[in-house]
Amino acid sequence: MVSFTDTEIAFASKDDRDLKRAYWLFRAINNPFIVKTGNTLANIAFSLKIPIDWAIKPTLYKQFVGGETIEQCKPVVDRMGAHNVKSILDYSVEGKENDADIEAALQETLRTIENASREENIPFAVFKPTGFGKSSVLEKASEEENQLNQEERKEADKFIDRVNRLCKAAYEKDIPIHVDAEDACYQNFIDSVVTDMMEKYNTRKAIVFNTLQMYRWDRLDFLKNAYEKAREKNYYPGIKFVRGAYMEKERERAKRYGYTSPIHPTKEATDQDYNAALKFSVEHIDRISIFNATHNEYSSKYLTELMDEHGLAKDDPRIWFSQLYGMSDHISFNLAKEGYNVARYVPYGPVKHVLPYLLRRAEENTSVKGQICRELSLLMQEKRRREKIKRNNQ
Repeated sequence: MVSFTDTEIAFASKDDRDLKRAYWLFRAINNPFIVKTGNTLANIAFSLKIPIDWAIKPTLYKQFVGGETIEQCKPVVDRMGAHNVKSILDYSVEGKENDADIEAALQETLRTIENASREENIPFAVFKPTGFGKSSVLEKASEEENQLNQEERKEADKFIDRVNRLCKAAYEKDIPIHVDAEDACYQNFIDSVVTDMMEKYNTRKAIVFNTLQMYRWDRLDFLKNAYEKAREKNYYPGIKFVRGAYMEKERERAKRYGYTSPIHPTKEATDQDYNAALKFSVEHIDRISIFNATHNEYSSKYLTELMDEHGLAKDDPRIWFSQLYGMSDHISFNLAKEGYNVARYVPYGPVKHVLPYLLRRAEENTSVKGQICRELSLLMQEKRRREKIKRNNQ
């Protein structure tokens, strides 16, 4: 049975300086006042075009981002790859809505697909769909009762074409590609487009992966319906499972507009659906490929147990585990040491463009109960272990 308690394995890729930096950073993130104040000051500096790279780059950026370019991420990719932990380069520049910026982001994402095809330690590509279409059009297209006007239909078609270009490139390079999940108000249209892409490109195996946010109470049924549709039309769906990233925002929007919140009322309900989705997928592994993207220890271990129960090899190519770069090393590296497929998301991009991602990461870490305490405890445990070895060697 896999264990997540071995800190020597968990932090094997970090030297003492990396360990110390991570410890002090997580201590700072563990203070909501510091996070809130820091985020406010960073946003002010950003709006006033005051350079803050000197403060961000050696701290949050160093911990959670691989580099400014694909090439700069190479040392991170190689360092983790030496421990059988793969990488997924995630171009984390926030989406813009003019055609020139969208095209630039599209070309960069195509470069990540090309790079992955040449790099054995990068088995997937990824993109955020709101980066390739106007949010107002995605929202309107997701509301069944709304008919798009001619200009909106043109923009929706542009979005479909861009997604197709990315999926086609992934198919031609044989690199599976993840389509990230978005706010519920955009997701119906995205789901429809991604399903079409699966039908088109997943005829032999999962190339295109949809992402299901399991904090939504409708996603387990969506998964089961997606399986039935794939079985009927004979294609192989790829599913990335996450708990979700927009909970408070979703609840506030539902309250403001007077509709039923799409979010489960409790964390327990989310956990139940998440694990039920893993179970359903393993039971239908002949059709579904699984990408288990979670920092939850139980769900990670539960999937290993399901694999064992169904006689699946640890390195079955249809099943992957994932965490974000900079977090939960104890899950990623211990799973990889045991022979499971692990690929960590490695965001990259210029500091000023990745800043919104970094600020969200700091806020999310503060809000997730127990997450930071767990990180700090493991870092301290490894620090003490190394100090003990040094004393014994003196």
